[in-house]
Formats: sequence, structure tokens, C-alpha cells
Amino acid sequence: MSIEFLITALIVVASPGTGVLVTLTAGLSRGARAAVIAAFGCTLGIIPHMLAAITGLAALLHASALAFHAIKYAGVAYLLYMAWMTLRERGPLTIDAGHGPRSDRQVIGSAILVNLLNPKLSIFFFAFLPQFVSAGDADPLSRMLELSIVFMIMTFAVFVVYGVFAASVRIHVLSRPRILTWMRRTFATAFVALGAKLAIADR
Repeated sequence: MSIEFLITALIVVASPGTGVLVTLTAGLSRGARAAVIAAFGCTLGIIPHMLAAITGLAALLHASALAFHAIKYAGVAYLLYMAWMTLRERGPLTIDAGHGPRSDRQVIGSAILVNLLNPKLSIFFFAFLPQFVSAGDADPLSRMLELSIVFMIMTFAVFVVYGVFAASVRIHVLSRPRILTWMRRTFATAFVALGAKLAIADR
């Protein structure tokens, strides 16, 4: 495993994005366990993109404007939905027990959808992984699978760190309703911003 791959993958994984945002909100709203579950869900959401890149389906997304935009705008709609639900205090940053706790399945489902509905991930894998596969590799498919698994492990580990850190300051948020209100607005704005970024993304 090359050090170049590990460094590049770490930079990509640690960069703030939808997965990080979902994991942070899970940690703040439900604690460390929910953060780990959200990180797991985000990691699961990578699998379809990884398989698409390995099997060449990402090339289809890159070539087909219709397929790319269909997935892209579904992702935009979901991010806007997340923003709306966050503002209504019924989304991922729901802390008031009066709304009832989100189940593990709901947390995982939200995390998977956030990554699944982002076609840029497939194209990223399609462009990123082959750079670290030598032309002389006897089994390039296995090599790409190995790199993808390492990327997923790094994603899970980094997201857990983000989420557990968020969970560690959760008590301070719970005891300050005004901070919680501003955090909801901030996270909702972040979801909208990520949706806008995805909306203007090109292949």
C-alpha cells in the first residue's frame, strides 16, 4: 500500500462533506453510539460507488448526462429535505426526546442515502483508484478492491473520530438551547450549501 494513496485518501476522507455533516449531527443529537452508527452508514453508502467504479458503471454515469443528472438532482432534493427537517427540529439534529429517538435503521438509512445519491463519488472512484493500480499488476481488479476496502476503513475511522468528538461536547449543547437553535440553522445552511454545490457540479 503506497504512502501516496494513504495520504491522498486521508485528505479526501477528512475533508468536510455530507458524510462528515451527518456523522457530526448524529454525535451531537444522540451521542457516541449514534455517531458510530452514522459513520457505519456513510461507509456502507460508499459500496455502490466503489462497485460502480470497479465494474465500469461510473464510465456510464460520466458519458450519460441523463443518468448523471437524475442521480444528482435526487441527491440535491434529499439534502434540501434534510435541511428542512433540521429546521423543523425533526431531522438528524433532533435532540428533544419529545420527538422520539431515531432508530438505528433510520440513522443508517439517512447516512447511506446521503452518499448513495451523490454521483460525483462514483466518478471520483473511477478517476482516483486507477491512479494507484500499476499497469503491470497481475490482477488489477483485486488491487482496486483492496484499495477500496482501505478507503472504506479510513472513512469509517475518521468519521468515528468526528462523531465521537461531537458527542463529547453534546452536554454543552443540550444545556444551552440558544446554541442548539443556532446549530440547527448552521447545519441546515450547510445542507443547503452542499446541495447547491452538488447542483452545479458537472461530470
